[in-house]
Amino acid sequence: MGLLEGKTALVTGGGSGIGLAGAVRLAAEGAHVFVTGRRKAELDAAVEVIGPGSATAVTGDISDLADLDRLYETIRSRGSGLDVLFANASVAAFATLEQMTEEHFDALFDINVRGTLFTVQKALPLLNDGASVILNGSTNVDVGAEAFGVYAASKAATRSFARTWANELKGRGIRVNTITPGPTDTPGLSGLAPDPEQAAGLRQGLAAQVPLGRLGRPEEIAAAVAFLASGQSSFITGSSLYVDGGLNQI
Repeated sequence: MGLLEGKTALVTGGGSGIGLAGAVRLAAEGAHVFVTGRRKAELDAAVEVIGPGSATAVTGDISDLADLDRLYETIRSRGSGLDVLFANASVAAFATLEQMTEEHFDALFDINVRGTLFTVQKALPLLNDGASVILNGSTNVDVGAEAFGVYAASKAATRSFARTWANELKGRGIRVNTITPGPTDTPGLSGLAPDPEQAAGLRQGLAAQVPLGRLGRPEEIAAAVAFLASGQSSFITGSSLYVDGGLNQI
């Protein structure tokens, strides 16, 4: 028996990286996992990795409220409610204060803040009492990394949401926590660089800053997600669980 046997989970941004690893782990623990994201081909491939009998893909954009409504209608039709929500979907991009544009700000806040908020709000009627909501945060909340100001601010908003929602939903026994990964070896991290050579340099530079001397692996973040999703973390809410190789701890 897995930690989530018979449970229903949703992972946003579940087509690759931390989201996919999280979906794979939740399914391995016994949950039926709904995955959503903007790229259908990527989601279809993710379902094959997770296991066709253990996963359902719903293409959509969390910043589009109609897409969220369609997603939750699909989950509702299964008839089991929702026990785990991993609000993982987010985007990142570099821009200094001097380089900042309206488009840059809107792109990050529409998905990372607005999208996360309505992902959770629209899930409320489906969330079973005692459910676990996990928001994907970032170690950048705690530092002033150059050219990452808007991204860090969007993740600071996510961290604040977790505290408030944990308080607001405690009457239903719903726990809300933030998972806070350090630099993790994902396609999204490499995609921050304009070419493969610079991507390799970025990964090496970030790994050198981590006390454990390497980037995190998506499955390591997923293990922490499974912990927060399960009854093993039943007395934890409103917290931020750092999975960062000691980056912001030492």
